[in-house]
Amino acid sequence: MFKRIVNLSKTQSFFLFGARGTGKTTLLNQVFTQNTLKIDLLDSSFEEKLEQDPQSLKTMIDAQKNLNWVLIDEIQKLPKLLDVVHQLSSNKKIKFILTGSSARKLKRGNANLLAGRAIKLICHPLTSFELGLEFQLNQVLEFGSLPEVFALDSVEKKYFLRAYVDNYFKEEIVAEQIVRTLKPFRNFLSVAAQMNGKILNINKISKDVGVDHSTVQNYFEILEDTLVGFILEPFHQSIRKRQRQSSKFYFFDVGVTRALTKQLDIPLIPETTDYGNAFEHFIILEIKRLADYYKPDWTFSYLRTKDDAEIDLIIERPGEKTLLIEIKSTNKIHFIDASIFTTMSRLSADIKNSEAYLFSQDSIEQKIKGIHCLHWQKGLIEIGLLI
Repeated sequence: MFKRIVNLSKTQSFFLFGARGTGKTTLLNQVFTQNTLKIDLLDSSFEEKLEQDPQSLKTMIDAQKNLNWVLIDEIQKLPKLLDVVHQLSSNKKIKFILTGSSARKLKRGNANLLAGRAIKLICHPLTSFELGLEFQLNQVLEFGSLPEVFALDSVEKKYFLRAYVDNYFKEEIVAEQIVRTLKPFRNFLSVAAQMNGKILNINKISKDVGVDHSTVQNYFEILEDTLVGFILEPFHQSIRKRQRQSSKFYFFDVGVTRALTKQLDIPLIPETTDYGNAFEHFIILEIKRLADYYKPDWTFSYLRTKDDAEIDLIIERPGEKTLLIEIKSTNKIHFIDASIFTTMSRLSADIKNSEAYLFSQDSIEQKIKGIHCLHWQKGLIEIGLLI
């Protein structure tokens, strides 16, 4: 059992979003053990009853004694139920917990999001902090950190991740009719996973998949709305210019990405390109997850200049210095090409009120040409994500 760091409200209704398998329901069942009515819309009996008569939710609630909370799992399956929730939350003292693994139906259907009466939270796969003594970097790089993975041996992890990729996208994407046909979307998933963390060329992806440019853009929106990935925009101090450049895309879990690219049977070997890419992916996910929990106002981007100088991650923090973070999987900083530090130093000087870091597996803290070189775990503490 893992101690999660999702900061659940104890006094106000809230939405808890997150991809399937991130542990939303397990967490809520641990915390809300008493005086809670639990309704799972994946249970067809609940779904059919409430779809035919949304007002029957009121009857279910009235039948309960000493009720404080109503937990409705997978609310995106019945967006119209939110009108009833809104009505009941306005007229009663009952608080609602609404979970979802897709925001698409809610966003596209103009669903009632309770007019600010419910806060919005997110549940990610496990962070290294939540894993504690069970955290093993190489295991997470190969199989990711969905909670269920940690109860399985190596062979079972592979079966689970393959089934997750197959079943999740069938159930979440096709069953809810988000895409009309599965085959081109499956082809897109494979290409998108291969492009994970790289600058996106939408025209090339559309040719590889066999669909038009707008369909590819829609597919990426689907991945964001179903919470299985996020766009990392290019940095520019002008918002207008930032939006006109190409973005990167990262899937929400390293293990799921490796399953999509059919790499689960291939070990990750340190000092290889694949290992370095997986490590960078992991660090960016770790920072994104912790920031969503602790620093939701931070803004993330990457930088690529015309002469191909690049910074993996830029973090804009209101009222604080902008962070430039380069990520290297090495455990020996002195093996890194010295030109990287020269480039980082120059870029840091060009970005007002900024500070540059290099995160690696080297445990020796150093400062090279003004760049703070830290072990990645120390780095998370240094930039304010962990205490």
